[in-house]
Amino acid sequence: MVLLLLRGAAPLAGGQQLLLARPLQPQPAAQAAQHGSGAAAALGPSRRCCGTAGGRCALLPRAPLPPGKGRGRAGRAERGERHLPRRGRPRRGWSRPVCAQRGCLRSPAPARVSVPVAGAALGGAVPAGAVSPRAGAGPAPPAVRSGSALPRRALLLCAAGLWSEQPPLTPTFPAQGRCVCADFPMKYILVTGGVISGIGKGIIASSIGTILKSCGLRVTAIKIDPYINIDAGTFSPYEHGEVFVLNDGGEVDLDLGNYERFLDINLYKDNNITTGKIYQHVINKERHGDYLGKTVQVVPHITDAVQEWVMNQAKVPVDDDKKEPQICVIELGGTIGDIEGMPFVEAFRQFQFKAKRENFCNIHVSLVPQPNATGEQKTKPTQNSVRALRGLGLSPDLIVCRSAKPIEMAVKEKISMFCHVEPEQVIFIHDVSSTYRVPILLEEQGIIKYFKQRLNLPIDDQPSDLLMKWKKMACRYERLLKVCSIALVGKYTKLSDCYASVFKALEHSALAINYKLDLMYIDSTELERTTEAENSVKYHQAWHKLCKADGILVPGGFGIRGTEGKLQAISWARTKKKPFLGVCLGMQLAVVEFARNCLNWEDANSTEFDPDTKNPVVIDMPEHNPGDMGGTMRLGKRRTVFKTENSVLRKLYGDEMFVEERHRHRYEVNPELTHCFEEKGLKFVGHDTEGNRMEIIELENHPYFVGVQFHPEFSSRPMKPSPPYLGLLLAATGTLNAYLQRGCKLSPSDSYSDLSDDSSPEKEFPYSDTS
Repeated sequence: MVLLLLRGAAPLAGGQQLLLARPLQPQPAAQAAQHGSGAAAALGPSRRCCGTAGGRCALLPRAPLPPGKGRGRAGRAERGERHLPRRGRPRRGWSRPVCAQRGCLRSPAPARVSVPVAGAALGGAVPAGAVSPRAGAGPAPPAVRSGSALPRRALLLCAAGLWSEQPPLTPTFPAQGRCVCADFPMKYILVTGGVISGIGKGIIASSIGTILKSCGLRVTAIKIDPYINIDAGTFSPYEHGEVFVLNDGGEVDLDLGNYERFLDINLYKDNNITTGKIYQHVINKERHGDYLGKTVQVVPHITDAVQEWVMNQAKVPVDDDKKEPQICVIELGGTIGDIEGMPFVEAFRQFQFKAKRENFCNIHVSLVPQPNATGEQKTKPTQNSVRALRGLGLSPDLIVCRSAKPIEMAVKEKISMFCHVEPEQVIFIHDVSSTYRVPILLEEQGIIKYFKQRLNLPIDDQPSDLLMKWKKMACRYERLLKVCSIALVGKYTKLSDCYASVFKALEHSALAINYKLDLMYIDSTELERTTEAENSVKYHQAWHKLCKADGILVPGGFGIRGTEGKLQAISWARTKKKPFLGVCLGMQLAVVEFARNCLNWEDANSTEFDPDTKNPVVIDMPEHNPGDMGGTMRLGKRRTVFKTENSVLRKLYGDEMFVEERHRHRYEVNPELTHCFEEKGLKFVGHDTEGNRMEIIELENHPYFVGVQFHPEFSSRPMKPSPPYLGLLLAATGTLNAYLQRGCKLSPSDSYSDLSDDSSPEKEFPYSDTS
């Protein structure tokens, strides 16, 4: 027997109306026998339910009042309801739970009725005298006994064996896999950080989103950066790491790359909020006169703009199915206490009440240091950070403690005691071999069960097949033995975050073919002749790394510094038959190197480095604006069409006629000189839709010499590696030809990857001594 409560009104006989709300879950017979004691304990001694009606008191949302009848004592008297003292009244917006058994302290007033499911169809009349399907339930209340009209307020139903599994005052959602009549409200998860910046908030936020997505929920993510820049497009990579490019051309923080890789979604530029964007938005509204002459202030105008931005952007679909997300994970950059972050903290202090407690959760990421002098794990930084957060009006629901080594249970209990949270709300994430292990650590500490209870999520406690794939991938990463070394020749090698997406794309590809990646960063300036004269040791060490590498990668960049060293590395790869991949500037320099050494154009160059060169093989694009720097490049996802079927990269892309990848460049190969290169064997196998802009180059009679104008690393995913990077790893390990002969399919043992022959997650994961 199933009881459905739906919002709205269903007509009954005689002009009656039955107000419907939401489904109530059936209770097992064993639990039904114990209903009396459980309900009585839940209600307390003063308002005890008899429990003899065979069902639990149900609580429904309050319906709109009839016209002309208020909510006060007079209004209740007018509707024939008894007055309740303030202490006995239900929470605002909800009707009071009642019991159908006459004589119970919670029995309904005459205006409240209980309707049995078995006694009335949604379209029929309510039988006189029917209250409970249990035999001997007693006569019906007066409102139903004579078949009179049903009340206009929400009906309170109590039926045998049917009730919600949650406490009476807690609205619940049906379990996963059951009918959901209406989608639940948006759930917001705010991730803040303390003690130090760069503590790993982005990975934690991405991992939480991955876990919730594995439970069948639709997840989106927002990153808030408190700096005044409009976006990250004009940053040096040494400031905040690489600039990540989105499909819509947004130049954003690298954390959005983590969100996309972990969640396999496509975000938009408005998913990255900065102080500059917020202030620009508010100032534009003030200039437009939207504030009607009021004094524009941080509170409420800036804080309201932040809340409005978050609520609007959280509804934007980010999955391929174009459905509205259900969970929004928000990362607040910086640390608690920063001056520039104060308006955002105040905005979320207000927002937690606007969204309601059951729809808002705060996760605080803190550091637990372990000084070498004592070897003791210190909790005081976390205590101070949580105290500062509480002083600003936000109380953490979960405290995620980062540490170098696993944290002891005594430390967990101490943090729980001094930070006013349960021990289950303290989660430890120590340094691990790969970021793929972080979602597994969170899941093992019961975060799914916590979110289910804290946010009333309609999910199961057990992880899904997606999380099982992550477990397999993490285990595979830790057991790899064979190594493939790649030399990354760039100019920002002092900070690994400068090439975060490049590293991840290489790692995804290496993991897919059962190889461990050995990425060697080589400063391109150390390969130049000037370095040999100044510091011969650095010069020979750099060349030693380059010579022993299995493959060479030259990523994108700007400026003339280090370009000669990159040209030397490209020449080495071409002449020594080393697998090579050039991305953006790397492709342009490959064209310059070929022009100098194969076409004998000694002064061939790019107009970016030498505007007066006689052989400008790389030129600035016609739409390039040399005035403004921010957002003036060719940005975002663009289509590249293959000119020929005899292309290695086309086969790696699945023999597609075209591909769509993300771009970020101001210069392009000179289309008027392409015929000179193709006559010598450097083929331009891909171009834009108009056929004027060169996108892909391939060198004949070479194991793998490929250059692309776009940035394929931005589209790489852990289970869907980027084809150009996968081709580089395959060529570096000598397995490219075999991969192409198998129809671009990996070994069946790669069960976690979408490129394998059998991607079934139920298949037993094989471990081999040579994997």
